[in-house]
Amino acid sequence: MEAATRRLALTLMAALALTGCMRGAHRPPCPPGALCLLYGNGAEPISLDPAKVDGVWEQTIVSQLLVGLADRDGSGHPIPAMAKSWDVTPDGLTWTFHLRDAVWSDGAPVTAEDFAYAMRRVEDPKTASYSAFLLFPMVLNAEQVNAGDLPTSALGVEAVDPHTLVIHLSHPWPNLSQLMTTRVMWPVPSHLVKQVGDAWAKPGSYLSNGPYTLVSWRLGDRVVLKKNPLYWAADKVCYTEIAFYPSSDAIANERAVAAGELDVSTTVQSNRIAHLRQTSLASSLRVAPEWGVTYLAFNLKDPSLADVRVRQALSMAIDREFITGKLLRGMQTPAYSLVPTGIPGYQPGPQTYWAAWPLARRQAEARRLLAAAGYGPGHPLSLLIKHRNSADPLLFMPSIQNDWRLVGVNVQLQQNDVQVAYQEYEIHDFQVGDAGWLAEDPMDYLDLARSDTGGQNYGDYNNPAYDAALDAALAQPDPAKRADDEHQAEAILLRDAVIAPIYFVSSRNLVDPVITGWVDNPIDTHRTRLLCQLPRSPGGAAAAS
Repeated sequence: MEAATRRLALTLMAALALTGCMRGAHRPPCPPGALCLLYGNGAEPISLDPAKVDGVWEQTIVSQLLVGLADRDGSGHPIPAMAKSWDVTPDGLTWTFHLRDAVWSDGAPVTAEDFAYAMRRVEDPKTASYSAFLLFPMVLNAEQVNAGDLPTSALGVEAVDPHTLVIHLSHPWPNLSQLMTTRVMWPVPSHLVKQVGDAWAKPGSYLSNGPYTLVSWRLGDRVVLKKNPLYWAADKVCYTEIAFYPSSDAIANERAVAAGELDVSTTVQSNRIAHLRQTSLASSLRVAPEWGVTYLAFNLKDPSLADVRVRQALSMAIDREFITGKLLRGMQTPAYSLVPTGIPGYQPGPQTYWAAWPLARRQAEARRLLAAAGYGPGHPLSLLIKHRNSADPLLFMPSIQNDWRLVGVNVQLQQNDVQVAYQEYEIHDFQVGDAGWLAEDPMDYLDLARSDTGGQNYGDYNNPAYDAALDAALAQPDPAKRADDEHQAEAILLRDAVIAPIYFVSSRNLVDPVITGWVDNPIDTHRTRLLCQLPRSPGGAAAAS
């Protein structure tokens, strides 16, 4: 009897172990007949209001809820969306958009006024949108409205009728179609926002014109979306429900994808790529070049960093080749400029004057510059670097700390949640901070340091010559000449060492191989309305088609 009982216990234990090892054993239940996508999204959103969002992780969610005049195809290219078509005057200053018939998720029509109202709201100083600067170079009166010098009604947008939106530009902007897909030109349901204000963007109130609607948002857990039956192309949307998880732990994400408890993770630790290629996750790993830069911002209002010699010394002392080639090893490349290489229409621009120097020479010059600025063994420079707690900064910040100690700088590191770090940069509450920026237009990078940019100008840089070079670029209709003016501005920025570029980034994702429609692209943008999946084989792998 005892032997039989023991055999039964062992059998039950084996069955339990098998159940625990089944792929997706701890996966949240998906409604019967539904198809659910579990998406590891990197960080907790601060808001889902397009006027309030600032990070890529927030835009990833909101881009499933709201659709602008244009949207993105699988390769990341702009395509018509809410605007079926548009006309541009010969001088490039007036764009007229012809809107499709569409409704909000409460059934109210989406109108041109929803777009005009949303853009005025972004520029309204009462909104305090950190993204307002993105419209400054192009939309008529945007900067003056944001400064409070003109009323919001003066912004160069008008709803001619419910299906016709006109945008007046202050400068020709051929790349406007790119901006049409982003947060500063997404519509909001004006009929609701006028009634309840910012509360419109809460679960239970949120209205969508996109493929999904907001179901719930549990802080620290997940944001859940469900398919919007009133979306104009709902019949082409595959996934019934999407859960976005604020997952910044790269190792935990690997395990979750391997176990089927996440389908996608946008958080992949660079120095684990080689390892992942030797595991069962090799078929899930997606690594590709991306337009973006990781950099250090210097707070120019801090007395320790007011001297350009100090900033140049700090920047030149960083061993970028070690960080990218030995530490990260994830297709990143050393950066000696702000604007990434490869952006169409922008040939490689100026670099730091010491870009070609060997590290030993840079270190010697850094010590000399620090000494000339009054720092040395008897009076060392002491700094606190605030940085994001995401996977790669946790790797490379200790390396920069060591690089600076080698030239006599005392350095402390303070890690923060990603959204907290950026909030502190925006209110200039830091000495040195690590940051990243992704964009498709050189001006979007260079505008980060304009004196009138606001919080996104983390270092509070103010140089009339720099602003004048950017103004000259804006006024230049010839693309080649515009690029020349942008190069001049970038040269000024690097001369003043306002930032220390570290590396140009890559996109790194884990995507379950059963998912279809995921296309690697240089802006790492993937609309979930384009994704679907193959059926799984009984063992859990993708079934052959």
